[in-house]
Amino acid sequence: MSSTPTQAPYYYVPEPSRHPIRASLGLLAFGYGMSQWVNGSQWGAYLTGLGILWVLFVLYQWFGDAIAESEGGLNSVNVDISYRWSMSWFIFSEIMFFGAFFSSLFYARNIAMPWLGDIDSHLLWPNFSAVWPNAGPGGLVDTFETMGPWPIPSINTAILLTSGLTVTWAHHALRANHRKQAIQGLALTVGLGFIFVCLQVFEYVHAYHELNLKLTSGIYGSTFFMLTGFHGFHVTLGAIMLAVILRRLIKGHFTADNHFGFEGAAWYWHFVDVVWLGLYLLVYWM
Repeated sequence: MSSTPTQAPYYYVPEPSRHPIRASLGLLAFGYGMSQWVNGSQWGAYLTGLGILWVLFVLYQWFGDAIAESEGGLNSVNVDISYRWSMSWFIFSEIMFFGAFFSSLFYARNIAMPWLGDIDSHLLWPNFSAVWPNAGPGGLVDTFETMGPWPIPSINTAILLTSGLTVTWAHHALRANHRKQAIQGLALTVGLGFIFVCLQVFEYVHAYHELNLKLTSGIYGSTFFMLTGFHGFHVTLGAIMLAVILRRLIKGHFTADNHFGFEGAAWYWHFVDVVWLGLYLLVYWM
């Protein structure tokens, strides 16, 4: 945001927009296509893909309008405060999202598994062993190997921690009005983010083909892919956000005092880093 508060109205309210209804149609196509796809309809896959492409097209235009408003000097300090609160609540919702998944892991490991392994349950499932990782009652799940912390998860941990440092460097450089350093730091962050995703893809290929670890590999497999998969999606989303901010930074957007677009993306990236640290300890080590 390159405008100053004195140039902007007290609180800018845009005209009624076509974007929400268009995005809703794309989401409807996506949801209906998915429901048909999982039930065996071949055309459901095409409708799902069309819905995704349409939503991305709408978001491109929607964010473009928001950027134009900011660069046009329409966003005052009050709009900036609204953006900050909105991003804060969004990250809070993401905390609750991952909190639910970590809670499911805790419940399966520390509550359900000991309960299923007690004497009463042993009469129903005599072959069940209450140890983690767990594949359920014997014979129901194919044999698999667990994913350890070496080497890819540990390398990815170092990559994400380093990216947290580079995005902080870029932020401080922007605040000091050193745009070249800010661009360099942000470019490094984006590159590290995509390296992380590529290594995770390699890890998944290794898990499927060499460890026989799949989403259907009992509660261990389902919680492993649920947590790491959704985190990988968030890393991808965060890297795309930072790439857009990098493009804007190169074009000359943002000032040392007015750059919440940069800050919001950096907040999100730090959140992704913190979630990974919890995931690295609880999923790969414990």
